[in-house]
Amino acid sequence: MSLDRQRLGSYVHAMIQREKQALREDGLEGLLERGRAWRLGETLRAGGSAIFPHAGLPECGHQIAAVVQACFDCGAERVLAVGVLHALTDELQAARVRVAEGADVTQEKYWGIQGPGLPTHDNWRNEFSLINFMILWEAEARRRGGTAPELIVRYAYVAGGKPQMLPGIQELEQIVKDGAVVVSTADAFHHGIGYGDPPERALYPEQGGLALARQRIQEGLELLRQGDYWGYNQHCVDAKSDARDAGQVVRYLLGPLEGRILDLTYSDTTAMYNTPPPTWVAAALIEQVKVYP
Repeated sequence: MSLDRQRLGSYVHAMIQREKQALREDGLEGLLERGRAWRLGETLRAGGSAIFPHAGLPECGHQIAAVVQACFDCGAERVLAVGVLHALTDELQAARVRVAEGADVTQEKYWGIQGPGLPTHDNWRNEFSLINFMILWEAEARRRGGTAPELIVRYAYVAGGKPQMLPGIQELEQIVKDGAVVVSTADAFHHGIGYGDPPERALYPEQGGLALARQRIQEGLELLRQGDYWGYNQHCVDAKSDARDAGQVVRYLLGPLEGRILDLTYSDTTAMYNTPPPTWVAAALIEQVKVYP
């Protein structure tokens, strides 16, 4: 059965709103307090980064909150958040497949950087990967009396192993040069029947699935540390990571980064894809420490 990508996008947007309403303000505050278990502000201040998931708030909101807290605590005046631009149309998906198969990325219609205020494509308007981050960002700003760094949101599409060539990358280079810290989002391992894994190879999270997720995510982080952009691109295809573009862009902007998983859980997506279990996505909080020569 082919995937109805627009229906999937609508489902996720509705789910995010339901979860936010169920949590209410006190629930959001609880997540923000849990996020204080990790102190990542110094990592950002020292030129590193942090990766947060964009699965359900009840499952991984504390991980997202940890990065929000780091952005507020690091002392930066500006924060660049690099989101995932999901292929929510058949046209976007076809481009992603072509590039993974070796097509010339420069010939792709949607190749480049998108985001608020840019005179480029506007697929980002239907994107959901940064919504939970912004929900918690706004809640933390209220807790701190309305004071917050400037938040700049950008989305890359089909980096194709060549993030340095992406149209619009020069703006991001200047933003970083001017002192902004950089964070990004990734759901770096999707697994199970709903994602095309055969039933005999589909693992439940607590029965080997999370161990496999940890292994595969760490493999991707090592490829990024090495600067193997194309290798990372193809790893994301195989591991079913949605951060093939965001990961390449952040590594290009900041240079070598040593990534390590600080917290790992999962979100069940069986209902989302209307398939039998196991169908789930790993949710990882990742610290990326700047590597100096």
